[in-house]
Amino acid sequence: MAFVFVVVFFFTAVCFLLPLCLLLCTSEKRRGVGVQSRGGDGQKLRLPPGSMGWPYVGETLQLYSQDPNVFFASKQKRYGEIFKTNLLGCPCVMLASPEAARFVLVSQAQLFRPTYPPSKERMIGPWALFFNQGEYHLRLRRLVQGALGPDALRALVPDIDAAVFSTLGAWDGHVASTFHAMKRLSFDVGIVTIFGGQLDGRYKEELRTNYSVVEKGYNCFPNRFPGTLYHKAIQARKQLRAILCEIVAERRRAGAGGDHGDRGLLDGLLRSRDDAGAAALTDDQIADNVVGVLFAAQDTTASVLTWILKYLHDSPKLLQDIQAEQMAIYVANERGKRPLTWTQTRSMTLTHQVILESLRMASIISFTFREAVADVEYKGFLIPKGWKVMPLFRNIHHNPEYFQDPHKFDPSRFKVAPRPNTFLPFGSGVHACPGNELAKLEMLVLVHRLVTVYRWEIVGASDEVEYSPFPVPRRGLNAKLWKQQPEEEIGCSLVQIAAGA
Repeated sequence: MAFVFVVVFFFTAVCFLLPLCLLLCTSEKRRGVGVQSRGGDGQKLRLPPGSMGWPYVGETLQLYSQDPNVFFASKQKRYGEIFKTNLLGCPCVMLASPEAARFVLVSQAQLFRPTYPPSKERMIGPWALFFNQGEYHLRLRRLVQGALGPDALRALVPDIDAAVFSTLGAWDGHVASTFHAMKRLSFDVGIVTIFGGQLDGRYKEELRTNYSVVEKGYNCFPNRFPGTLYHKAIQARKQLRAILCEIVAERRRAGAGGDHGDRGLLDGLLRSRDDAGAAALTDDQIADNVVGVLFAAQDTTASVLTWILKYLHDSPKLLQDIQAEQMAIYVANERGKRPLTWTQTRSMTLTHQVILESLRMASIISFTFREAVADVEYKGFLIPKGWKVMPLFRNIHHNPEYFQDPHKFDPSRFKVAPRPNTFLPFGSGVHACPGNELAKLEMLVLVHRLVTVYRWEIVGASDEVEYSPFPVPRRGLNAKLWKQQPEEEIGCSLVQIAAGA
């Protein structure tokens, strides 16, 4: 099994990942290992410690022949919290301290730009929020934050609850991949967030079908030969644009906020004007940002939801406590006859702690990519212009200096707020995920419905991890879901009463 694992990752690195990143890196003038610059005191700066591995390949094979987290942890243990390496043909500086993450993402963010392979930008769209900087980025970020602010989220609770109800109902009585079920849920929540819950069913299924094809080609080698996953994804992306332009045209004719109500991100995008009050967003800009929001809303949230189910399943006492907290709300709502409210989601203290601990433990976003736009000095080391810079979120989240017994699932640690810059599940700074509160709301609603109405059991092994590309339990955590019997609900109610006594 280990041999197969090594071969698979070797093939991936050589045949896909290396050529992909070479396209990104060889277009830039990169500095060599022997580069020297001078600091503010006139002293020569040196590169961080570390190994650059083989020419071009660097240490890519070492990374992908083992658990990536083991690779980074071993490097940090050997070289410290700042070290250099060469991955996928790109010279990189890795940073594994809260101070360094703040330096790159917040205090000196102007020295580092977000960087993505051109094939990724092409697939999502170059006008998407997270590919841009400057005034356009700020304009789009304000729009997205407005659509995901407290008032908007308050109004979304019934729609998210309905999406959860539909997802769990389709799963009832079956063995299914938890990850795939959660992906469907997250897509549905993304759709209602963007379109305000009034999207024609035909459009929704066309978007789902074509987005699924785009997603399969997103992480493939950018080979445009007909029949390849990437070529199919490019064609599906064109279809997505056509569908979205048709929807936009209908909304423009009706007037944003017309008979479908003033809801959803799309209405905000349609109404938006630049600071001069003249230029509206083009159809391409709107389409790219819709695809970008769908992309950001789906796999990461679905991965965390999958881990939450596993962690609760593996912690019976904690699950019982969560059931007690949620059953109190369920009983107050006359066993689901009255809708769940925004205020009630704010009262789910223990569930919120479980979500935060799941985000820390799973660390779905293990790191982020930036690129130095100039020579940068950090703690006496040189970060050369053009080098990739990667704050290692997972290393920070799993550092015992910041989180005691970091490999233990312990939601109680979040009774006290973590030290600044030690908990970064959604990034930090101007490029932090603007949808983090939406994601947490989706998790709260899912847990509420899951533990008050259903039971589930994991089918098969669940301790192995696979990357697709985010870490999830093997095979997406196959599980069987079924509705509780009335007597089970009564039992949960008694537990809740006892807990409150």
